[in-house]
Amino acid sequence: MSQLGRKAGSAPPGPARRSPGPGTFEGVAGFRIGRGRDNGAPHTRPQQPPYGQQAPQGPSYGGYPAPPQPQPYPGQQGYGGGHQGGGYDEPEYFGDGGYGPQQGAGHDPYAANNPGHTQAFTVGEDPYNQGGTYRAGSTPPAGPVGPRLHWKDLLRGIVLAPNQTFLQMRDYTMWVPALVVTFLYGLLAVFGFDGAREEAINATLSNAVPIVLTTAVAMVLSSFVLGVVTHTLARQLGGDGAWQPTVGLSMLIMSLTDAPRLVFAMFFGGDATFVQALGWATWVAAGALLTLMVSKSHDLPWPKALGASAIQLIALLSIVKLGTF
Repeated sequence: MSQLGRKAGSAPPGPARRSPGPGTFEGVAGFRIGRGRDNGAPHTRPQQPPYGQQAPQGPSYGGYPAPPQPQPYPGQQGYGGGHQGGGYDEPEYFGDGGYGPQQGAGHDPYAANNPGHTQAFTVGEDPYNQGGTYRAGSTPPAGPVGPRLHWKDLLRGIVLAPNQTFLQMRDYTMWVPALVVTFLYGLLAVFGFDGAREEAINATLSNAVPIVLTTAVAMVLSSFVLGVVTHTLARQLGGDGAWQPTVGLSMLIMSLTDAPRLVFAMFFGGDATFVQALGWATWVAAGALLTLMVSKSHDLPWPKALGASAIQLIALLSIVKLGTF
């Protein structure tokens, strides 16, 4: 009552602050926020303005005059000196100050592991890859492995070094060699069938040319469609390769692997035992090359690559090779 009597002529009195009872969190750092806090209480630290400026004096919340603000020492500057308390509406554990170095140590309030500025890290996790693509097998190279091969090196590499050739050409188109080689193969394919060969040989030139050209165009179209089917199946099984290299390489594989059988069939006929055995051997070689090509171009394990090539292999066996057996 005596205190209220003395302060009757001044500002209206605020609510009396009671001492915290047992089991409360009012005296714990991190729970003493600015709302409703008696900033003039003896247990709180005065808020110092940055860079050594003097804060304006004024009455505190409870009507008591605020204690005078201490002046910073001459060697104490801004962020390097004593405790920098948070704002009135900010929890104390978000204050950027602290009991850091006192003599100009260059303290960074936004450095990691300071209160309110912790450092994020992961344990046993791979960093998130923005826009990553699902890979069925191992991670493929980010770009082309090497330069585009010349058509001679391409044809030679399919036979002699298929692994490196397929990996290097998986990002390049090869329409010109694929169409030319397949068309030439189609021109000779008609002579690999006994009935078609006799018909073409006995026909006049005006009748034989359309037969040969039609067969060549049909072989180009059929090999193109089969290559598209192989690419589509590879993508359905989880592949990620482009369709132009896949179709072009499949056309070249189909033509090059059947060329030895076709050459011998032109002279010995398709019913010869040697030609039939050679046809089965080249068909197995075509299956191995197609499987390897799909595996490298689409980053698939060999069982899935073989499954993607199955329709083309069955069609190659039924259309080309079984016609001579």
